[in-house]
Order: sequence, then structure tokens, then C-alpha cells
Amino acid sequence: MHSRPREVPRGFSFVRATILGSSLLLVAYILCGFHLELAFILTQMTGSEIRRKFLDFFVQQKERPHKEVHSSSLVPANDPTLLFTNAGMNQFKDVFLGLEKRDYSRATTSQKCVRAGGKHNDLENVGFTNRHHTFFEMLGNFSFGDYFKKDAVAYAWELITSKEWFGIDKGKLYVTIFKGEAGVERDIEAYDLWVGQGVPKDRIFEMGLKDNFWQMGDTGPCGPCSEIYYDMGPAASDQGHADCAFPCDCGRYVEIWNLVFMQFDRDLSGKLNPLPKPSIDTGMGLERVTAVLQGVISNYETDLFTPLVKRAAELTGTSLTKELEKEAKAKSAASLRVIADHSRAATFLISDGVLPANDGRGYVLRKIIRRAITHGRLLGQTKPFLHQMVLAVRDLMEDAYPELKGTAERVSQNLLMEETRFAHTLDVGLEKLEELLKNSTDRLAGAEAFKLYDTFGMPLDFIQDAARDQGIEFDQAGFDRALEEQKTRARASWKGGAKQTANPAYQQLPKSVFEGYRQTRSDGCEVLAIIHNGQGARELKAGESGEVILDHTPFYADSGGQVGDKGWFYSDDHNTVIAEVTGCYSPIQGVRAHQVIAKQTLRVGDKVDAVVNADVRQSTMRNHTATHLLHAGLREVLGKHVKQAGSLVAPNHLRFDFSHFTAVEDEELQDIEDIINKEVLRNQIVETITDVPIDEAINTYHAMALFGEKYGDKVRVVRIGDFSTELCGGTHTGATGEIGLIKILKEGSVSSGVRRVDAITGLGSLAHFRKDHELEGVVSAFASPTLPQRTRKDGAPSDEAAQASPAEALKAEFEKKDAEIKRLTRELDQARMKSASSSTANIGDQIKDVKGVKVLAHRVDNLERAQLRTLVDQLRDKIGSGVVVLGSASNGNVSLIVGVTKDLTGRVQAGKIIGPVAQKVGGKGGGRPDLAEAGGKDAAALDAALAEVYTVVDSLLGS
Repeated sequence: MHSRPREVPRGFSFVRATILGSSLLLVAYILCGFHLELAFILTQMTGSEIRRKFLDFFVQQKERPHKEVHSSSLVPANDPTLLFTNAGMNQFKDVFLGLEKRDYSRATTSQKCVRAGGKHNDLENVGFTNRHHTFFEMLGNFSFGDYFKKDAVAYAWELITSKEWFGIDKGKLYVTIFKGEAGVERDIEAYDLWVGQGVPKDRIFEMGLKDNFWQMGDTGPCGPCSEIYYDMGPAASDQGHADCAFPCDCGRYVEIWNLVFMQFDRDLSGKLNPLPKPSIDTGMGLERVTAVLQGVISNYETDLFTPLVKRAAELTGTSLTKELEKEAKAKSAASLRVIADHSRAATFLISDGVLPANDGRGYVLRKIIRRAITHGRLLGQTKPFLHQMVLAVRDLMEDAYPELKGTAERVSQNLLMEETRFAHTLDVGLEKLEELLKNSTDRLAGAEAFKLYDTFGMPLDFIQDAARDQGIEFDQAGFDRALEEQKTRARASWKGGAKQTANPAYQQLPKSVFEGYRQTRSDGCEVLAIIHNGQGARELKAGESGEVILDHTPFYADSGGQVGDKGWFYSDDHNTVIAEVTGCYSPIQGVRAHQVIAKQTLRVGDKVDAVVNADVRQSTMRNHTATHLLHAGLREVLGKHVKQAGSLVAPNHLRFDFSHFTAVEDEELQDIEDIINKEVLRNQIVETITDVPIDEAINTYHAMALFGEKYGDKVRVVRIGDFSTELCGGTHTGATGEIGLIKILKEGSVSSGVRRVDAITGLGSLAHFRKDHELEGVVSAFASPTLPQRTRKDGAPSDEAAQASPAEALKAEFEKKDAEIKRLTRELDQARMKSASSSTANIGDQIKDVKGVKVLAHRVDNLERAQLRTLVDQLRDKIGSGVVVLGSASNGNVSLIVGVTKDLTGRVQAGKIIGPVAQKVGGKGGGRPDLAEAGGKDAAALDAALAEVYTVVDSLLGS
């Protein structure tokens, strides 16, 4: 049965459009007298389709073949200058700096980014504006000395305006160029290129250094940029502008693409030198361009967010009405947006190895998580819910980021643990807020409010509302000062050092041929370059230190946690040592710098025999292969959520950091040790497979990619039977039996959610067992190897005495001694307390009347704080009404306690008495009106401090 078609009223225009690939019939009509703004409806792309279309534009076209490069981790690899990956160019930074060479000169990416800390800390705006996010995706195309402005401008204009691609209305676009400033010329070339693309001159605007000149740091590559803006219409203005013109910053005109033209290299003096090969770096925010193409004002109204907003509403029990979805200023809508945004950031950050912590990246993550949880509470949800958002993020984004399929469970567990921990923290914070408001007469101090915001995760508006409800003024200026101080500290924590462009002496060199996988000696190596005191040199004289680059070498350079090789350079007589090699590293990709101390004069052009210390190399290889076994063993015993979070492979030991929620029990460590040593005893072949495409390595070989490592298109796979398969460029044993034995030394915490194992192998294990054997002899002489008689399973005593291991015997002896010490300590405490109580039996002479108040100041040495509290309670009861001050000196330290009976706290408070008294002994303290405590370091001044008590009380009582 067909429903009756809706009658079109007179005065309406009716537009019907069939959407390609969709069964939806869209009908648009307007009331007579209104302007018809939409004459026809085009096919609307999804956010995922827009991402794919951008990449395809650069990848599939014959005239512009770019290499599609997968997004790098949110944790920048080998870059201490960045808190998080915050732009598409981050993973190519070393390429732009000349530190790394790749086998392609054009690339395109969709890069996951986070801006929520340090310089880009605008966390409080997220959820309350249309376009602020913590996590976002940056679409980009890059040229490494290949094409430049002409092609970059042409590509950009075609992609966004061609009906074949994005088809954005040219009449709504504006372009900016660099106007020339501070001695840098106007970018006339960019202006002419935009005009050549047909952009009207009145839509090309010129901006200064702040807006249209980009630089990587204080030094290095930099250059002018051009930005493309889209007019979202008057409705997008957050200031209600109906007829403003570009470049008004009211929110109506939105930057959708930034084209950076890297054409200069700024040196230490600030001079701009032309780059020999200018490059291109562009960035287009996926969320912004999706809003444009889907015809909505807010990024949160795109299909990149609406499923997450809907799920957040379900989990918090919020009614999601159309009005709520579109009303950015509604608090409930803002809270849902916060949860949607922050769930994306938390999911991707934890997936990439960041875990909640009290500093660094983990601190920012914790703030993001806690802000989302708090906004859930503002919506009425007090139970854990954020961990369930992970699955919604995974389902929405797993096609573009397939790694989420394997990490979602681990991410969810981490979030649940953080939610549980924060529930307690927030309860404490609420109590502190109530206490602050109760003690604030007319104003809530901004610094105190910031502590609630920073430590307990309370949203600023929540604190402000609570103060307003109590009729208390909020100190916004004080809060802002505290916030700025915190930002300064965060920036200082991650200031690092700006990366410099590669030393020209390195940049011009060919790659060093690495022969160390097959051998530890290479003869006839030519000295290509020498660096001495940071400068290129022709020679190193005997006794001088420097860096030497050879055309081929067996020396492994620091990489992947494995330390560089050590060894020697021999002269061409194959017998004379001319330099000692103390280490090896790669200043730029493919070039190996040998850190040497010359024994004889060494010159550029000389031929040397490069010889690695084989004993050191073999020890390092044993530890590296053992690290792979340890990783696999941890995952087998503890679970597949275990991921490497850092490592050190040195000749004398190995250290392995991994993600795990709790301490590893001794029994679990023993199981891990047993499992990996069985693999050693099996003497499994350690297979290395080279030049494997990265996708094949991960999808076919199921190799694990390791934390913090950058991988190229072709990788090296290290496989140990069916037990372990990892991507690795390090040196390894030929078979597991060469390891000898793996001994786990200790396990402990590195940070929240990250554990560390230290272990040794080979001769290191032998040395360790020898020390244990020596210790066993000492223990046997000290402790009896016989334990108390054991009990049979049926409950009857066993006929055989229990023979203890040295460890058990020593433990039993320690427990016995510990029990004896505790007994003696109790007796000593009782004796001291008895002595102190006796000393106060006749205290009448020490009690003074101060303005009608009885005051007692008394010294009782060698008492603990708890004993002092007990004694002060006894004395308060004894005098009935008054002030009691006790001081105790022990081992050079001073403890003070002040007790005021309840009837006097309106006249004199314990906290005000303790301060000036504590100052006399070099300390400070505080507490409640009826009880306060303090500590000090000047025991010699204790008597004088106690004598001062009466004067202090007198001054506080006034007249």
C-alpha cells in the first residue's frame, strides 16, 4: 500500500534530486517570500570518502604520482622537541632537515594528530566551539625537493574546485599570501600563480609573518605560505556578524588548507639562505573540509562525530534532541562533544603507547580522560562509561586505522582502570571544593581553584557555577595566572632542542654500506670524512677525538634500543691500531659515524681495516635475541595486551619496558623465565628475512612493530620459529642456543601502566649464579637450613624434617629477628609513654594563666607523633579548659603539637599558635582549630620555642 504523496502548497517551489548510490529521495522546498539557497542537492560524501578521495587525487593520477604513506604514531619517533605528533610533516621532519633520505620524493598522508599540551594547549575550548579538537586528522601532500609552488598551487585549486573531486564553489573561497615583512620579500610568485588559476585579485589577501610565514624552529627550513579559506556564511559567525567581509575572524571564514613553501634555511645568525632544493608541505584538516562538503557549520555535526555524540548520549543517559545537537552553547551538548572528541584522543593515544601518568605525555592524556569523565558526571553519569566509547571509535575509524582492531581491548582496559582511579580522586576533589567554599567569605582564590582543576580534573565552569551558587566571587585573574604558569612549566618540560639541519659534511656523503650482518671485519675501508669539534677536518692527530665516516663498515650504529659497536681501526698493514672506536651512530639515515680516539694521525682518503670487538658484539647479540624471546614470553603469560614501550640492549645486560596494569607476580616471572629458557634449549634457528614490504611483514608474517620506531617501505623481519616474529634491524644470534641462559634479575614500575624487566644472558648469567652460590654459603653459615616440622596432607605431622633452601632459611631467620625487634620496640614505646605520662603527673606548676586561659607548654623527648597526640588528649582532659603545647626532640629532629579545648577555639586556634612556635625550631606546620602539628630541625632551640608559647597565646587573645 502506497502512502499518499504530500501535497505541495501553492507558492512553493519543489526540487527533487536523486542521490547517486543512495536510495534516499531528498525533497527541498521553501515558503513563498523566502530566498531559495539550495537549487539542487549534490551527492554528499562521507568523511571516510573525503579522506580517501584526497589521497587518491595524489596517488592515482599519472601526472602526479605520490607515495601514500601511512600515518605515523602520535608519539614522535626520535624527536624530543615534540610532545605529540601535531602536523602531517612531523614524520618527514628529518627528510626536510636532510637527516634522512627516502626512496620517494613525493608523498601524501592522512596523519593522526593531537594538540592538547604546551604551545597548542586549548583544551578548555574543545566542545564549546565549532572547530577546536584534541585529536584531528591532517591531510597533506609533500614534495622533498621535487615540485614547488607552481604544481602545489595547481594541485590545490584543482582538488578543491573541480567537480570531479571536491567541487567547492569558487565564489566562497579566499586565498592569502605572504605580504613581505622583516626583510623577507613579498611572495609575488604565489600571487601570480593564484591569479593564473583564475582566482579573482580581490579574493587574494596579503598577510604578515604571524599568519603567512612558517618555520620549523628557530633555525632550519622555513618559508612563506598560502592559505585557502571558505566562507561558511553569516550563520557561522560566533559574533552575530551578518555582513562582515574577509578576513574577519568571527568564525565565518574558515581556513581549510595551508600550503607551506619551504624555500629558505635559517642559520644560527638568523640569516635566510635559499634552499638548494625547495620543498612543499601542505595541511588540510579533515574535520574542517568535511564540514564544508557536508554543508554543516560545526565539525561536530559531520559524520566523523555524530556516531560518537550519539553513543556518548546513550552511555550518559542524555536525551539527544535536534535542538541539543545543534545548540553549541547548551551545556549538555558541549559535554557530549567533549566526550566524543576526548574519546578519540584517548583511544588513539593509548593505542600508540601513551599511558596516563603525572608528567609528560601521560599527564596530558590523564587530563583529557578526566575532563571527559567529569563532563559525563555533569550529565549525571557517575559510573565508568568512557571505556565503552573505545569500541565506537574503533568501529568508526578502523578502516583508515586498522591497528585499532588489535588495540581496542587493551585501550578499553586502561581507560576503565583510569576511570576507577579517578572516581576516588574526584570524590576527594568535591570534598575539597566544599571545604574551600565554606572557608571563603566573599572570594574563591584562583590559585586554589586551579588546584582543583589541575589535580582533581574539575572543569572550570563547574567550579565557577559552584562559587556563584554560594554567592562567592570567583578569582578569574588568579586562576588564569596559575594556568599560564602551568603551561609554562609544560612547555619547559618539552622544550628540548630544536633540530638543526644536517651538517653539510654528512649531507653530501653517500650511504655507508653496512656489512655487519655477515661479518665483524671489513678491510680496505676508505675514510670519506672526519668531523672534529663539530667541523669538517682533513685529519685527526694522535690523541684527538672525532667522528669518522667510512664508505663501508661492519660497525652497527645505535638503533632500536641496541647500542653501537666498539672496536678498532687498523692501518693497511693489517696489524697496527690507528684508532679506537668507542661507539657508532647515524647522524643522518644511511651514514654511520664512528666515534674514535686516534692513536696515530688519520686522514681523509686513508684506507683502514674496520674491526668490531667480536666479544662485545656477541654479548650484545645474545641480549638482543633474548629481548625478542622475553617479549613473546611476557605476552604468553600476561596476555596479548603486552606491548613493548622501550628497550635497551647493551653487552652486559638488557632492559625491556612493556605495557601492563599491575606488578608481575614472582610466580609469573618464573613461568616467563621457564618458557623463554625452553626456547633457548630448543636451539631454534633465528631467521632473518630482508626487504619485506611493510604491509606484507605485518599482515602475512604477523610481525610486531615496536614502540617508537620508524619503518620504511621495506623492512627486516626476525623470526624465531613459531614463538616470536618482529620487525627488527638489529644483530642477532644464529640460533637461540647461543644465548646460553636468560636470567631475569628484577621487575618494577616505570610509570602508570608501564613495567620494566632487567635481565642478563650468557657469561653474565654465569657470573650472577656464582655470586648467588657465594651468598648461599654465607646464608648457610648464618641461618639453619632446617625449617619447623611440616604437616602431611592428612593433617598429621611429617616424620621428615623440612629441608629449606638458603633463601627460605634466611627468610625464616629474618622473620624471627623481625618479630623480636617489633616486640622490643613495643616495650620501648610503652616505657617511653609511661615515662612521659609520669613527667606530667605534677604539671600544676607549669600551667600558666594567660588572660583567663590555662596554658601548658611541656617537653617530652623521644615520642612519636601518635604518642604525642595521645598525650595531648590526656592533658587537655586533665586541665579541662585550656591550651596544651608539647615538644619532642629525637635524633636531632623536633615534633610539636598544639591542642586547644573545644570551648576556646572561638578565641584562639591551634593552627595560629603552631606557626610562630615552629619557626623557632626551623619548621612550619598547621592543622585544625583544636589540633595542629609541626616539625622542625633545630632541637637546640626547642626549650626557647616552648617558652615562647605563653607570649604567642597572649598576643592571639588580644585585649
